[in-house]
Amino acid sequence: MASLRRAVAVHNERVKLFSGFVNAIGLGLIGFAVLRPLTEDMTAIGAITAVWGLAGLFLHAISHYILAMLRTEDRT
Repeated sequence: MASLRRAVAVHNERVKLFSGFVNAIGLGLIGFAVLRPLTEDMTAIGAITAVWGLAGLFLHAISHYILAMLRTEDRT
């Protein structure tokens, strides 16, 4: 039972770490694609800004989906 508990805990920590990594990349894309053009030049906002911003939002949403992979001891 203790080894199962440890295996579940290790799995959950790895899932949380990966979810945080994907979330950080997504937020970085949003920051780079949207906030940077806003601070530099308002006319630099175009279709590519929207594409990269949506990609960042998609990665952020995927990080929430990844968290659904967390396990409990009764669901291995």
